[in-house]
Amino acid sequence: MNHLLAAEEMHSTNGHLIFSVVLIVVLVAGLAFFLVVLSIQLGKIADMLEGASDLVATINADAEAIVPGLEHINRTGGTVAGALPLLYGFAERIIRGVSPNPKRDHVARPAMGVRGSRLMEAVGYNPTGKAGGGHGGRIDIVRQ
Repeated sequence: MNHLLAAEEMHSTNGHLIFSVVLIVVLVAGLAFFLVVLSIQLGKIADMLEGASDLVATINADAEAIVPGLEHINRTGGTVAGALPLLYGFAERIIRGVSPNPKRDHVARPAMGVRGSRLMEAVGYNPTGKAGGGHGGRIDIVRQ
């Protein structure tokens, strides 16, 4: 019976050993597959980064040509920004002397008379149904 128990124990130990070796081989194979897929993806990313590097170099070359103009614009903008308070003060003084609702005797009219437009006739719009649009071919823009 001891022999039988020892044989069973040895068979069990051999089974555990074989299972452990198979499990390690499967894990190493899975890790190898993962590393192959990862290296392929990293290669694609490296290719894209090379293309992006060329684009960045082109943008830098273009920017170097623009920088002197930007410095000039910034100087000019600083001058204008410095003058704004003075201009604002002048505008305030001008506005104080002007009435918001001036009283006029009559509405200003163009020297040529009332302006007309044939735009509505040109597009076929005729609100009165008469020939000529009901305005003698003219639409009054300035109203009395």
